[in-house]
Amino acid sequence: MQETVFELQDKKTDKELYSYQQGAIQQIFNKFDSEREDYHLLYQLPTGGGKTVIFSEIVRQYLKNHSKKVLVMTHRIELCNQTSEMLTNFGVVNKVVNSKANLDDQERYSCYVAMVETLNNRLNDDQLDISDVGLVIIDEAHYNSFTKLFKFFENSFVLGVTATPLSSNKDLPMNKNYDELIPGESIENLIENDFLARAEVFHYDMGLTSLEVGSNGDYTVKSSADLYTSPAMLNKLLEAYSKHSKGKKTLIFNNGIETSIQVYHTFKAVGLPIMHLDNTATKKQRKQILRWFRETPDAILTSVSILTTGFDEPTIDTIILNRATKSLTLYYQMIGRGSRVLNNKSKFTVIDLGNNLYRFGPWGADLDWGAIFKSPNFYMDRIRDDEDIESDFKLDLSEEVKAEFKNSKETYFDIKETYETATFAGESSKVVLERSIAQHAHMCIENSEDVYDAIALAKLLKEDIDNRIHVYGKCISKSTYNFLSWLKDDYQKKLNAYLRENFDTVFEDIHGHPPED
Repeated sequence: MQETVFELQDKKTDKELYSYQQGAIQQIFNKFDSEREDYHLLYQLPTGGGKTVIFSEIVRQYLKNHSKKVLVMTHRIELCNQTSEMLTNFGVVNKVVNSKANLDDQERYSCYVAMVETLNNRLNDDQLDISDVGLVIIDEAHYNSFTKLFKFFENSFVLGVTATPLSSNKDLPMNKNYDELIPGESIENLIENDFLARAEVFHYDMGLTSLEVGSNGDYTVKSSADLYTSPAMLNKLLEAYSKHSKGKKTLIFNNGIETSIQVYHTFKAVGLPIMHLDNTATKKQRKQILRWFRETPDAILTSVSILTTGFDEPTIDTIILNRATKSLTLYYQMIGRGSRVLNNKSKFTVIDLGNNLYRFGPWGADLDWGAIFKSPNFYMDRIRDDEDIESDFKLDLSEEVKAEFKNSKETYFDIKETYETATFAGESSKVVLERSIAQHAHMCIENSEDVYDAIALAKLLKEDIDNRIHVYGKCISKSTYNFLSWLKDDYQKKLNAYLRENFDTVFEDIHGHPPED
């Protein structure tokens, strides 16, 4: 670990600043001194870099040198309490403005910590005097919920802090609310200096074109549940965990409660130590589950997106993205939960089951946050869509299924290329599936002693058939759920019929003699 080069003075705390944190504070105070009093400054620092430490020291120094007050805003109650505790550790006496807070003694405090919705209500009801607030700090500033409060602080210096200065709403870019961005230390530099652990990523090529995008710009919970609660996807998740993370502390992110519950039952059924957590849990339940997760070395916690911010558990070894997202912020937040260093932990595992790596690039890639802040739409428009991503996939049999077809030299069949060749030759698109069925049948027969063996093997091809049908549906521009479901059933029936009618002939072609009776 890099040595500490600057120790905080004049306060009762054991917190220390590292060189990059000290440099950030200096940059921010330079802006505070040189810019107008209502300047809006945004500071970016990766998850795990110590944003709360930095702005807590900023509050301490500000209050020491100015006669005005400070307000810190968060978007969740857990963050509110954690921030208040950190400020207290820095010797800053603060008042938490929550729904139960008595504000009769507010003039005694020079620092307030408030959750955005509660603060909005208190300000609209004139219950909190903010006339002498000179500095407003906004934690997780990329959330759009804060924008409605800016009208109350027209004479205050606003400092927003975030790991990802990119709004999920194209109509509300962050450069509309902030004058300037100061990018902090990169993830790669933090890893190189032992402040963060390095991610070892295992990603799977996933067929996601059935997912639908909602009004918030991300995939809908319903379409995600339809896909990720299917037996094939639950099995893929279990296989991926068993291969890359068996016995390690694992946090699974899902899009929706139903999916997380199905994941819980799937893992529980095979005797794995797993618990489920979502936002319907009581405070007591949440506390008990998180304590169990912290204290159990091989614990698996399946959750929805509630643990993306304000949750620090350095003992996590594996993050599983059992979902797709179109949000760069969410992508970085989810993976960041595993990046905390602890003792000799220098790396952690990420299992991506949502093509997120293809969509955003590797976590920790050298993103130009300054350019993204200035031209967010340019960046957003360049994010690859699922069809484009999947057009590069060569979807073949899984290793487990391929082992059952060891006599087959080639198991891959290029539907797209076969379609293009057929249509160029003026043939009907139906010949594509006919040729695919013939190839599947050949694979089954060359690995079987009789027709019953071949039909049994054909059942193992379900996932491969699904993949081929999806590609075929795109080729003919017909991909409704009902049509594809019918095609898959029809394909399986025709494959079985082909095997019954042609087994002897194909077997003799392969082996040079008819099958033994």
